[in-house]
Amino acid sequence: MDYFKYVDYTCLKADASMRDIEKLCNEAMKYHCASVCVNPYYVRLAHELVKESTTVVTCVVGFPLGANSTKVKALEAIEAVEDGASEIDLVINIGALKNKDYDYIKEEIEEIRDSIDGRTLKIIVETCYLSEAELKKMVEICNETFVSFVKTSTGYGTRGVSLEDIDIINKYKEEFLEVKASGGIKDLEMVHALLDKGVTRLGMSNIDCLKGSKK
Repeated sequence: MDYFKYVDYTCLKADASMRDIEKLCNEAMKYHCASVCVNPYYVRLAHELVKESTTVVTCVVGFPLGANSTKVKALEAIEAVEDGASEIDLVINIGALKNKDYDYIKEEIEEIRDSIDGRTLKIIVETCYLSEAELKKMVEICNETFVSFVKTSTGYGTRGVSLEDIDIINKYKEEFLEVKASGGIKDLEMVHALLDKGVTRLGMSNIDCLKGSKK
């Protein structure tokens, strides 16, 4: 099975160097990963490295806390697209969700969605901080705003994805809404379990566990 086609190969560490991004992109192209996921500073470099391949560039926005203003997030997304990003992973304002300020969250998502000219938008909901009721509400907002993906985690919260997270998302999502699982995916057993539950994208910073698999 070609697991790599599901992978957003990720390097978001604070001390990432140009050499790290070059290594990331070279490996992503070698294994035909779906995308490389990088911070805004490295979008232009990553785009130059992968532009002749099938791998595209994902940029995180509002990362990792989601607490930036909507205006700042929109500008960040626009600049990322101008620098070559094909996909945007947007962290929601978790505080706004806790405040039940659903209109704010919905309007923010719509503004970023409309600013990126139809490119893929994934909404990072950071499941580790959410109750089932809050996760349900976020999935409903993702349905209502017609984004491409709901994404579970930044990888910088108190935990990464769980299979229970995916079960809850699947319970409430519309058929068109895809699921990106991320955070703590380190072995083939977990990859299998997530794909079996219908996950179509995997955020992974280490793909060694996939390299021995049959392509």
